[in-house]
Amino acid sequence: MAHESALMPSSVDVSRIVRTADMDCDASGDMNKLASELGAGPFALIILFIAPCADFDRVIQGCAAYFPDTPVIGCSTAGEICKTGYEDRKLVAVALPQSHFIAKTHLITDLNTRDLSTIAQDMVRTRAALAEIKPNWDYEFNYILIDGLSRSEDQLVSALSVGLGPVPLFGGSSADGVDFQRTRILHDGEIYQNAAVLAQIRTRCPIKVFKTDHLIPSDQRMVVTKADPANRTVSEINAAPAAREYARLLGKDPEQLTPFTFAAHPVVVRVGGQHHVRAIQRVAENGDLIFFSAIDEGLVLTLADPMDMEDHLARELDALSATTEPDMILACDCILRKLEAQEKQKTRALSELLSKRNVIGFSTYGEQYNSMHVNQTLTGVAIYPPKNDAC
Repeated sequence: MAHESALMPSSVDVSRIVRTADMDCDASGDMNKLASELGAGPFALIILFIAPCADFDRVIQGCAAYFPDTPVIGCSTAGEICKTGYEDRKLVAVALPQSHFIAKTHLITDLNTRDLSTIAQDMVRTRAALAEIKPNWDYEFNYILIDGLSRSEDQLVSALSVGLGPVPLFGGSSADGVDFQRTRILHDGEIYQNAAVLAQIRTRCPIKVFKTDHLIPSDQRMVVTKADPANRTVSEINAAPAAREYARLLGKDPEQLTPFTFAAHPVVVRVGGQHHVRAIQRVAENGDLIFFSAIDEGLVLTLADPMDMEDHLARELDALSATTEPDMILACDCILRKLEAQEKQKTRALSELLSKRNVIGFSTYGEQYNSMHVNQTLTGVAIYPPKNDAC
């Protein structure tokens, strides 16, 4: 390792299997602190969650210097989740040690034009190869980061589902704060847009992939009567201008619709007996509603009412810890959850819950769960200590 001798004194948390670290993005040109907290490895994979304010070129240079032999993936964020809970302007790292994990990454470029069928075939071959290398490791999951401005998440995860087999998939859509201008995907020293990176991971640690939200569908429904599915845009709801009709159903002024409104008053669709959020991103200048995920004419949307965020999150994290405390939870948390927490002055309380359970991750423009692209969820994997030391 090029800079190993120059590391500041190590502050590695030896009580944890998965190594995590964070630093202010203003200092992202100096990776020494981050490398010191992660320790020397060796690592099967490093995942970075990078605030948009960071110097991405310097981050890449630092990774090459301190972790030249480790695959590194990552993305830009709409906020970070680190050891103190919700944060902004941070660079967060998660390192999976080779003692407990093996991983293979796939870079997927040109999402809007690429033939995605070959990726599913690659997944099947990679899964078999990892099983051959570590036949006694019994647990697997897939982790994906997708450009959150590509509008390709639905098609991509649907295509990948063919290659999943029994292995769960989860992940998040890269973000750009609340600016929605430029998102970034990082893969082994290069920055990409209109791209995704998939990590197939095999481990000796028991895992549980999960998805949760705190929303209850109401009786108030609406129908999308005019839409542009390719651009995730709705022009009319109930044959009326979309933003105006949405505001009317809420009893609000359409000129006062904000991201906080959309976070507090989401709409859901029913698929396979379950509800899934179709989150609204923003109002276009012409009064159209722009969504975070797939939308189409004829779709029936239902307004949803939120439960108490703090109570719900506490119950969900308790359930993940019911029999064994996770070593850590790698999480993708929708930006709308963070905005709702801010609006309801719940940020500190939720941060304390996330910190207590060692939840690490980022705020997304959407989440991936198996074959679906979803919104306004907390989606992730709980990683538990191995039951024995057999390799």
